[in-house]
Amino acid sequence: MQIRKSWNEVSAVAIGFSCFLTLAAVPAARAQQSPVYELAIPAARAQAQQKQKQAVDAQGAPVFRVDPFWPKPLPNRWSMQQVTGLYVEAKNDHIWFLNRGAAADGDEIGGGDNPPRIDCCVRGPEVIELDPEGNVVSSWGGPGYIPQWPTGLQTIVADREGNIWIGGTAPQDSILKFSRDGKLLWDFGHRPPKDSPLKENNQQTDIIGSKGRFNLDEDAREIYMVTSKRLLVFDMDTGAFKRGWGGHGMPLSEISNEPIPPYTWTGGPPPEEKQFVPDLHFAEISKDKLVYVGERGQDRIEVFTTDGKFVKEFYVSPNTPARGEDCGGLPPKTKMPPCGTTYKMVFSKDPEQKYMYVADGTNNHVWILDRNSGKTLGSFGSNGKYAGQFHWINAIGMDSKGNIYTGEVEQAKRIQRFVPVMADHR
Repeated sequence: MQIRKSWNEVSAVAIGFSCFLTLAAVPAARAQQSPVYELAIPAARAQAQQKQKQAVDAQGAPVFRVDPFWPKPLPNRWSMQQVTGLYVEAKNDHIWFLNRGAAADGDEIGGGDNPPRIDCCVRGPEVIELDPEGNVVSSWGGPGYIPQWPTGLQTIVADREGNIWIGGTAPQDSILKFSRDGKLLWDFGHRPPKDSPLKENNQQTDIIGSKGRFNLDEDAREIYMVTSKRLLVFDMDTGAFKRGWGGHGMPLSEISNEPIPPYTWTGGPPPEEKQFVPDLHFAEISKDKLVYVGERGQDRIEVFTTDGKFVKEFYVSPNTPARGEDCGGLPPKTKMPPCGTTYKMVFSKDPEQKYMYVADGTNNHVWILDRNSGKTLGSFGSNGKYAGQFHWINAIGMDSKGNIYTGEVEQAKRIQRFVPVMADHR
């Protein structure tokens, strides 16, 4: 009996030990297989993300939503001021914007008094670089930074080499090229004599009154500038004049130096006009080398080849008053709304640049247009100061991920980000 009992005990121990070894082997086997599993999951997830498409509405317009937590607050008690221009750098998606402080109110910069009258804030630099997360990376510029610092800051562009170009619209402002850390590299010049009266002269190209609305064609090493009733092209290394044209491709010699007459708005579009109608607000160059010129005074965009051959035109919200005595927004007509719809524009980032996003500071929308047909597909934004609304939007850009960045002037004074809504997340 004792022998049989001992055998049973030995058998039980052996069976238990075998079960332990078996159970121990299962995690070991799984551990050997887990790297395959862990590699497969990110690969599948990446494939799923590549297949994701941006949602579109019933009219075919891409859908966006505001990111209310972007950007981070500016450091050093800096006051956010009028964002007249912004540009998204292609190589790193950094956002450069103009923080124009000329219209700063006392309660926005009273913290800079000695002693400070209020806790916040102080006037900050006028050129600011943000990373994609909305943190300030670098900053410089402002009144007194250099003797020729622009007073009417309007445009900022980052070129492929990392240089930063800015321009202003006041007569003594010009186009200035800086290194990304703020060292002046080149001055376009072409200023009129100081304190001299300026008359509109669309045939003159050596002296230019307003030079602040410009763009770069780096492939051709050219500056495209819209001013008065013309588009002028200059060498971006020497500043030498190369060519120019007026509305519908007319030669400079045929452009009128008389004001475009106003019209009585009765709820419809402006009368047809062959001349460019000021103010001209942008010149954008597509990948297929077409030049798009925005005419705020006509609610219109005209399209040309880079040699000035007229291609087509289309209107943006044409029933909006474009110009005339009833246009306001700026002193002394602050009680009347502004006029015109084509403030700034950016192309979508797909290879075909299928869409155009037009900032309209009068209706406070971003209009979404089909680039090929010029048809308006939809819009986002409305008048107001909540997140996702606009008050006098005057700047727009897009990064490589399809995020849209906007800047506002007058009393809104802010920059916002709108992210694409994916089709499976609506």
